[in-house]
Amino acid sequence: MIQITPLTDAIGACIDGVDLSQPVSESVQQQIRDAFLEHAVVLFPGQAITHEQQLAAARIFGEQGQLHRPREFQPKAYDALPPGIMMISNIREDGVPIGSLPDGEMMFHHDMIHREIPDKATLLYAVEIPSVGGDTWFASGYAAYDTLPDTWKTRLKGLRANHLYHYGSTKKGDDKGTPAFGTCSHPVVRTNHETGRKSLYVNRLMTDHIEGLDRTESDEILQFLFDHCEQDAFVYKHQWTVGDLVVWDNRCSMHARTDFPAGERRLLFRTTVLDTQPPM
Repeated sequence: MIQITPLTDAIGACIDGVDLSQPVSESVQQQIRDAFLEHAVVLFPGQAITHEQQLAAARIFGEQGQLHRPREFQPKAYDALPPGIMMISNIREDGVPIGSLPDGEMMFHHDMIHREIPDKATLLYAVEIPSVGGDTWFASGYAAYDTLPDTWKTRLKGLRANHLYHYGSTKKGDDKGTPAFGTCSHPVVRTNHETGRKSLYVNRLMTDHIEGLDRTESDEILQFLFDHCEQDAFVYKHQWTVGDLVVWDNRCSMHARTDFPAGERRLLFRTTVLDTQPPM
């Protein structure tokens, strides 16, 4: 019997009674998809799944994404994985990380917002977790937009923001002026084409400026929106347990990572789901 329990008023739900190592009936898959669209983040605790079973879980939500596998990391570690699986890990072999995004905290961001069609969803499965920290916080773009004063909703209408991919720094660029890896423009207020709901679609890590405005006005608007979106009332703070599989909707939520001890191992496996159209 599937049981769906909200994790906060604003975002997130825990789904119990589903074993993703086994085939999932179409009726249960539909309940999962409905919960995903309603809550933006869904947690499947206590899973014991293979890479192929994680990819099968991703297909519940849509077409499997193809992930970039950075070759600056240990190639042997990635060669053992099927296409579509990416490692998020601080584990090192011969001093070189075996996975991506290995260390420290990350500010709030939307996955792949620098692409013309960002991914619809991300799935992250926990295998090794440090004793403290490394938590993932999820913020509801729906709640952030719904609670804006009408004057702000009017001010934001039709605005577009430019987003940069630059994970080499905790900021959108670095002091050396290193160019961004990728960049794209999207609406500041995004409508989820599956739900019709509006959400704020800017984030502190990757959003650089609002197009058509001078830098002072752009910075003023973005600083207000960043602070507004990150309020505790809109955030679910997930403390990982081995066996957790978390799926989030990148179109209407953003996420951040807290710091954790550098000497403790952290290993999670990531896969994604493609979206069918660009943000609107």
